[in-house]
Amino acid sequence: MLKIKSIITIVNLNLKQNGFKNTVKKANKHILNKILKKDNTHSYNIWIKNNEPTIEELEKQKQEKFEVAPKFSFIVPMYNTPIRYFEELVNCLINQTYKNWELCLADGSKEENDEIKEIVKKDYRIKYKFLNENKGIAGNTNSALEMATGEYIALLDHDDLLPVFCLYELTKAINENSEIEFIYTDEDKITGKDNRRFDPHFKPDFAIDTLRSNNYITHLSVFKKELMDKIQGFKDKYNGAQDYDIILRAVENTNKILHIPKILYHWRVHQNSTAMISDAKPYAYEAGIRAIKDHLERQKLKAKVNHGGDMHGVYEVEYKVEENPKVSILIPNKDSISLLRNCVNSILQLTTYQNYEIIIIENNSEKKEIFEYYKQIEQNKKVKVIYYPEKGFNYSKIINYGVKNCDGDFVLQLNSDTKLLTPNWLEKFIGFAQREDVGAVGARLYYKDKSIQHAGIEIGILGLANNLFIKTPKGVHAYFGRECTTRNVTAVTGACLFSKKSVYEEVGYMDEENFKISYNDVDFCLKLREKGYLIVYNPYIELIHYESKTRGYEITKEKNVRFEKEANNFKNKWKRVLEKGDMYSNINFSKQKANCTIETKKIK
Repeated sequence: MLKIKSIITIVNLNLKQNGFKNTVKKANKHILNKILKKDNTHSYNIWIKNNEPTIEELEKQKQEKFEVAPKFSFIVPMYNTPIRYFEELVNCLINQTYKNWELCLADGSKEENDEIKEIVKKDYRIKYKFLNENKGIAGNTNSALEMATGEYIALLDHDDLLPVFCLYELTKAINENSEIEFIYTDEDKITGKDNRRFDPHFKPDFAIDTLRSNNYITHLSVFKKELMDKIQGFKDKYNGAQDYDIILRAVENTNKILHIPKILYHWRVHQNSTAMISDAKPYAYEAGIRAIKDHLERQKLKAKVNHGGDMHGVYEVEYKVEENPKVSILIPNKDSISLLRNCVNSILQLTTYQNYEIIIIENNSEKKEIFEYYKQIEQNKKVKVIYYPEKGFNYSKIINYGVKNCDGDFVLQLNSDTKLLTPNWLEKFIGFAQREDVGAVGARLYYKDKSIQHAGIEIGILGLANNLFIKTPKGVHAYFGRECTTRNVTAVTGACLFSKKSVYEEVGYMDEENFKISYNDVDFCLKLREKGYLIVYNPYIELIHYESKTRGYEITKEKNVRFEKEANNFKNKWKRVLEKGDMYSNINFSKQKANCTIETKKIK
């Protein structure tokens, strides 16, 4: 439980920064988020019991002989270090089931502490240097780094903990992946009072756009010594976000990156830690912006970086639109007038980017009124209607027809039952899609009541695929704020899907035979992934999608048969990919729900 002093500190900081009204709103959201986390906390306790090694297994780890037995150098900057927590840290290293390690300590405190000196004497593998000055976080860390002699460098805070099997798992991974140069793991938080564990962060595999949005990697980060030498340590410019900067520079210099989906780091939560009071160090978030900006410049990517929404440590990258490319917005339609009018009007009234066309793909409408509306709306030079020449409804074929009959550099598939909320949506879409490594971009879609309808798609849910975080209320954060952070995902919905026109031909367009109505968007994205493209979910592009929450996929026997057929087609076509799992999810999540629910059973 938070101490009264900490609560007062948090409230005062928010009142100063946000005012009374916004502080009350934030408090209400915080309370609701805490309530929603309770179920995951209970599940996590069961997960720990079922998935972490038993006493017998730990004894076996101690006996195992590895072909490669690297030394790990733990780099720890110290400043006014809490004695109790430091002693626990030292003990957790001494008790590791794998023994080849060293602890490199650089103390920037104002004066030496005799208690720390006594703790340091516990083990010959502990190297301690009193600096006689505080060189700042980066400087103190570099001083510790200078002492390192190990093949791998691991970053550790002076008050955090590692489970006793941490080094065993790292060594096992290195033996299985000898070329790996950068490793990161999952983590949780641990209370300062009773060492109670909570708030596990099960992370995705490496995702560059997710990393540019927030430092999801953080702890535990392990660098091959040669890689750390190449990137030349830590820089004062990024104090407060020095770990963010070092990770960004590391991934610029290697693609040999491994994520171990196991909890191998415990982030200590106490009165003075950022784990408890994230608002307390605003300078760290400004340093985060500098780290991302400089990273993008090194990558020769023109963009501006801003704080993203109401979550600290989350950023929005807006890439500069190069030249003036044309966007073709494809909207299939049959009979619907009110929804289509609502959609088109929102685009025409709000859109700030001007080089676009709206192409309505007319598909066998029967009502006279819709054709009258077409004549009316085509008076606007930005809108034209093309007539799909075949009977029946084959969404993939209709979209392919639209792509082949438009002249945009970029194509946006858009449902007629959507309403635009973000005026500069096309600039945001183009910014990402113009990158050579990006195949498709999706948006944040809401139901009419502003709860989440789409925040990316995860494959493998119930053996197929599903929209993430459905029905999460607006303003309430999903798992680690994933609904409000720019992320790499495996797929995005065809209700609002933005791509280069050229990639359609490259992947053979949308599959007209196997996915006439269902799973065509996921299949399209998987074909892009197969070609090496990234899929990006951009939460800063927002639309209402007037799809009923209670509407099932199908309502007739005939449609149910067709859906089952296409579902089976999807399972068969992508069997290998489905078996491998979604790299942007985590093996520790249940495959029964698309909301990052912890799987309590033993993970194989």
